[in-house]
Amino acid sequence: MMTASVFAYIDPGTGSMLFTVLLGIIGFLIYFVRVLWVKIKYIFTRGKVDKTKQDRIPILIFAEEKRYWQVFKPVCEEFNRRGTDVVYWTTSPDDPALDSGLEHIKCEFIGTGNKAFAKLNIVNASVVVSTTPGLDVYQWKRSKSAGCYIHILHGAYDPASYRMFGITYYDSILLSGQYQADQVRFLEDKLNTKHKDTELVGIPYMDELKKRVDLLPPREGSGRTVLLAPSWGPNSIFNKYGTRVLEALTKTGYDIIVRPHPQTFVSEAKMIGDIMDRFPESDHLHWDRSSDNFDTLSKADILISDFSGIILDFALAFDRPVIYADITFDPDCYDYYWLDDLPWRIKMLPDIGRQLTEDDLSDIRSLIDSCIDDPRYSEGREKVRRQTWVNPGEGAVKMADSIIAARDRLTKEEDVK
Repeated sequence: MMTASVFAYIDPGTGSMLFTVLLGIIGFLIYFVRVLWVKIKYIFTRGKVDKTKQDRIPILIFAEEKRYWQVFKPVCEEFNRRGTDVVYWTTSPDDPALDSGLEHIKCEFIGTGNKAFAKLNIVNASVVVSTTPGLDVYQWKRSKSAGCYIHILHGAYDPASYRMFGITYYDSILLSGQYQADQVRFLEDKLNTKHKDTELVGIPYMDELKKRVDLLPPREGSGRTVLLAPSWGPNSIFNKYGTRVLEALTKTGYDIIVRPHPQTFVSEAKMIGDIMDRFPESDHLHWDRSSDNFDTLSKADILISDFSGIILDFALAFDRPVIYADITFDPDCYDYYWLDDLPWRIKMLPDIGRQLTEDDLSDIRSLIDSCIDDPRYSEGREKVRRQTWVNPGEGAVKMADSIIAARDRLTKEEDVK
């Protein structure tokens, strides 16, 4: 009896692994059956005008997370203004899109992870629009019932900033600067992949941000406020400099706001907890974890950050200088790897602010003052705007025009067939 019980025992770790494998097999079988059913329906209805066409979604927007609502909201509002029906799928049950109240935008929570991708992989749609990279690379596969996949960048940056082949298998990509279009073509030629359609439309969410900035009242007071907004991971400010940046900043006499990337509190919880314990809230130090960063950015005279996308929002929309950390850039797992030059988002940094080095920590107040007062950074910000922000104020209109044109073209082709 003892021998039998020994061999029957499965430790918790192995049991968990086996359970995970079982769930994976079940998920695959469900997905396989769904795909098989779609193929069977296609075989028996090919060449007929049937329910498949009637159920076709003209325009589908897929949002991988709720934070991408800020990217899609201006475009959805433009669709709604025109009376253009759009289906919006999200993997966040608390996505603000679900409560948008836009009459012509039908929002639906489609689950998370493999459940969401199983639905996407068999979607029946003319046009699928998304900010999510990796189409036909990871678990998200092209649906045989989808006509065109359009990618939208999250903001003003390089298309090569995604992990390898992030945009390779999209049919079209909507951009905001010529350097982006040039980079897309370079990657296609380098990798010998099919050329996709590219169009310069603008940055709708940045247009909306600028509208909010223009409505701000005049700033009061003579004191200066510094916003420290580190990202997370090995190249972040806290991982590079530890607490030395905060030690230097708290000696300047300026008001300091610290806004860590939300992922810091998940992936680097102990580190950020120790730092917050060492530098608690005070009259001149505030820790910000609000969901909307607008009020925090509004208060700051200057931003100190590293590789965070907040740099361009602050510099271009708020028109204020930045200090960026001296970070090491490793392109190996990104499409950056294929480029012959540094990414644009690194090359443009000296135009909008100063680099923070070890030597600057001893007199960081002087560095802050020189960045705020030097007029060349204002000129540099205007130069960068021209490079990466076409059609300012018209991004949503131009983007909606492009997506609707793709829908109309595909619908016409399908009617001919």
